[in-house]
Amino acid sequence: MSDQEVSKDDLRAILENANWAPSHGLTEPWRFRIYRGGARKALAETLGSLYERILPPDQQKPGKADKLREMATLAPVVMLVWMERQKIQRIAEIEEIAAVVCAVQNMHLSATARGLGAFWSTPPFIYEPEMNEWMGIAPEDRCLGIFYLGHPADSGSIPKSRRRPIDDKVEWIDR
Repeated sequence: MSDQEVSKDDLRAILENANWAPSHGLTEPWRFRIYRGGARKALAETLGSLYERILPPDQQKPGKADKLREMATLAPVVMLVWMERQKIQRIAEIEEIAAVVCAVQNMHLSATARGLGAFWSTPPFIYEPEMNEWMGIAPEDRCLGIFYLGHPADSGSIPKSRRRPIDDKVEWIDR
């Protein structure tokens, strides 16, 4: 990614589109904590340290903590994405998680439409209670990922992806 800033107009538009994700009971459980500028450096160090502290050594990948530290400084915008659990818990937790995932999908689509690159990362330590404690969110809430956003370094740097044919995943029932 380039170090070019993401404009507040782009960021607000992306977040506004996230806000239109479907949610059962209109609970709107998606929450975002946005790090920009110098705040990314402190976040980078914290993510690396949390990885090292939370995950048992036998579950840590060599170099992963350093990569977390680096990634948070490469993207001009880094967001922590979480689900704020409905207090009365009337809606099933899986539906609240799905709503947040839909919000993230909306952000991906909106970023692409604006010529921005985005990456959603889910390192395993984010699901642990220590992550909630560090974030200051309730035990019943769930951090669901780190969303990196920025301008591609060049148009050729957007990775190309492949998918298996849709026909491998669809069953047609006509009667």
